[in-house]
Amino acid sequence: MKQMDSEQKTKLITDAMAALIKCLEGVPFICGSSSKIPGPWESNPPVEMIVEVELSDLKKHEIIVEVRNNGQPRYARDAINKLLDYLEYYPPGAYGVFIAPYISPEAAELCTKKNIGYTDLSGNCKLSFDGVYIEKKGNPNRYAEKRGLRSLYSPKAERILRTLMNVSIPGFKITERNWQVKHMAQDANVSLGHVSNVMKLLRDREWILGDKNGFVLKKPELLLAEWKDNYSFRRNEVRNFYSMSDPARIEYALSDVCGKGNIKYGLTCFSGAARLAPEVKYQRVMAYIGDNSDMEHIVSSLGLKEVSSGANVSLMIPYDEGVFYESRKMDGVIIVSPVQIYLDLTGFRGRGEEAAEALLERMLKKSW
Repeated sequence: MKQMDSEQKTKLITDAMAALIKCLEGVPFICGSSSKIPGPWESNPPVEMIVEVELSDLKKHEIIVEVRNNGQPRYARDAINKLLDYLEYYPPGAYGVFIAPYISPEAAELCTKKNIGYTDLSGNCKLSFDGVYIEKKGNPNRYAEKRGLRSLYSPKAERILRTLMNVSIPGFKITERNWQVKHMAQDANVSLGHVSNVMKLLRDREWILGDKNGFVLKKPELLLAEWKDNYSFRRNEVRNFYSMSDPARIEYALSDVCGKGNIKYGLTCFSGAARLAPEVKYQRVMAYIGDNSDMEHIVSSLGLKEVSSGANVSLMIPYDEGVFYESRKMDGVIIVSPVQIYLDLTGFRGRGEEAAEALLERMLKKSW
């Protein structure tokens, strides 16, 4: 287990033991169970915990347990491999179980494929041996890796994710080489330390593949799904306006004003998606503006009226300049990247989610 002192390790193993025993409780044909943490001289190989289960037919089964403080696939795979090795030393019928405070869905799937049971510390589990089948899910997870999620989806970390998820559409860059940490830091405009931290979190999930020559993103769909769940369009500063003009006229007028004033901008949400997936219909212009000091000039030039309801134009000051990464001109206007458009769309239930799904199917998946 990683970076734990002996006291923390002992507590985790004790908590793991209690969680497993609780999962076994209440099964009618399990007559009883006992557990122990063997000392170094009591177990060969040196397993962390053994639980003996007695069934109603007097059969006894030994459950060999491997505990980790991280339940992402990288750690689960290591634990599974150890358990499979350990089971070679035990009589037929012995069963391996992986336990961690939180176990990701991908790690759970790895366990199932190898016929290894799993349990988290919130009581969610899947155990299957000698006619015993126990599956418990839906318990609120008190140990979900919130800190890791905050680190992976912080504004600067998101710059790195955008760089990794370039897509192959006209006008957008295609990354065909392995990324080096140094090059990634330069491209995303973040520190080397930031890149290393993000790469570790992605490696723990087994979403990147790499060696000394560099790394590549291998599971963009899983990354995008988790990113979407941790992304909030509301982080931007949004101002809503009304204009008598139709969306296309407003967008081209915005492009003209920003071009003449050297103002950074990029269409997003429905305005951007319509350029990539023609089936997307919309009546509201949505765009990022690079600097708050330019906002009044744009509002005045376009004759916009600020409103609290009935808006057909939304202009936003971004929470981070990374939203502009890989913006490109299409149909005479600048749009932000497809990944950014997708994320922004998911913040609008109904039509926004439908447009996001259309963009995912029509553009993003085909690029991966």
